[in-house]
Amino acid sequence: MMRIRAILSVVTLLAWSPPAVRAQYEVDTAGTGALIREAMDRSEVMANLRYLADVIGPRLTGSPAMRKANDWTVERFREYGLETRLEPWQFGVTWVRGSASLRILAPFARNLAGQSWAWTVGTGGKLLAGPVVRIDASTRDSIAAYAGRVRGAWLLLRSPFPIWNPDGPPMTAADSVAMAERRRQLFPPPADTSEEGRKARQQFAVDRPYLLRRAGALGILTDGAKEHGLLTMSGSPNAVSPLPNLVIAHEDYALFDRLIGVGITPRIEARVENRLGGTPVTQWNTVAEIVGSQWPGQVVIVGAHLDSWDLGTGVTDNGAGSMVVLEAARIISRSGLRPKRTIRFILFSGEEQGLLGSRAYAAAHAGEADSVQAVLVLDNGTGRVTGQALQGRDELEQLWHDLLAPVASLGASNVRQANKGGTDHLAFVPYGVPAFNYDQEPRGYNHTHHSQVDTYDHAVGPDLQQASAVMAVTAYELANLSNLLPRGARTPVSVPVVIKPSPGLAR
Repeated sequence: MMRIRAILSVVTLLAWSPPAVRAQYEVDTAGTGALIREAMDRSEVMANLRYLADVIGPRLTGSPAMRKANDWTVERFREYGLETRLEPWQFGVTWVRGSASLRILAPFARNLAGQSWAWTVGTGGKLLAGPVVRIDASTRDSIAAYAGRVRGAWLLLRSPFPIWNPDGPPMTAADSVAMAERRRQLFPPPADTSEEGRKARQQFAVDRPYLLRRAGALGILTDGAKEHGLLTMSGSPNAVSPLPNLVIAHEDYALFDRLIGVGITPRIEARVENRLGGTPVTQWNTVAEIVGSQWPGQVVIVGAHLDSWDLGTGVTDNGAGSMVVLEAARIISRSGLRPKRTIRFILFSGEEQGLLGSRAYAAAHAGEADSVQAVLVLDNGTGRVTGQALQGRDELEQLWHDLLAPVASLGASNVRQANKGGTDHLAFVPYGVPAFNYDQEPRGYNHTHHSQVDTYDHAVGPDLQQASAVMAVTAYELANLSNLLPRGARTPVSVPVVIKPSPGLAR
């Protein structure tokens, strides 16, 4: 009997506690119907996305097209009635992609498709021919051990990326485990997780192409890491390479690895033209806002990155997210509703080079961090929003269920306890700001991401309309909460720095 009473007491306590917590964040859904109708019935998101992709095109940070995109989005926000500005920040050196021609010479002859890894040099106008050699370049000692094979060669530095044959049978649970293990072996976690170990790894990553150049290598070949000849592009001015680095199709990279494995040495030739700037340049984030009626100094930030890679036209990564941010601003402005807090819409640059634009913004506005209600970012492709990952703020789970309630019928209802990485919301987390990146349907994002097919053809209009509605509704609701959300833990802010090669290597 005592045990039953104890259980009843616990049940009573549990039944009583959630309403108290829920009342702390009472969500006012008034007006959300008008926002949803504006998003679904009078959308401009696809027209804006089409202009961004097809007219302005790819927007590599530091390029004229990136500045053109900044200026165009400023004008669009102003046309929608928002106060708008460009906020400058210092970027690294510019990089301009030139032409690239590659060809297999042996064991047979045919052309190769490939592109330069960003912020790497070209071949200086020369056609460089040589064998393809696989080496272990994981340490200085291993590079020294392969010195006799490096000179005059194009290098494979890793085994091929594990890819499941899309034309074969479906992957089983056992296959999935095996693939995960192969990927773990290809990219093993560091043995030394200390700050000193992290810095040493960063320094070696910068030094490695200099060491390989000194050893006489012609260049590096990098696995495109996608099927059907798609390429994965990346690179940063924080790690400029003095050695040509060419991304080739996974199928060709795997071919070279197989040939080497049976004792046959492939040979290729390549000519690449790239251009590196000499000094850092200024870049900009586009910032627009609807000023709050009651607490204008408190802000909900809604963001996405406007920059892109340049093999395609940067639609799913992340023109789609940027145009959803622009559309959310239009929806709220055109609805006639006035949020109690300011809603600030930011289109960041430099995300693809290491969240550089959002980190610069967060640092410049660090003194205002305690007045930022939340940061909402969209950056996982063209798919509809399915819900929200809590980013370690599990105490806000009920709040997010309530925020998403008006758009649950649109398919945005899932709230999960998970952390998401890789995009601009992370720049605000060290300052204690509640920051989130919406979950989305993938819609082929793993294929289009950073590849030459990241184009308007892969945009899904109804999904982006839905995402615009979700963003507008949740941003508006957060702006109208009666109180500010509690701050998270503050952690040391990692400031991106240009790591220079060790003394003697740069010459």
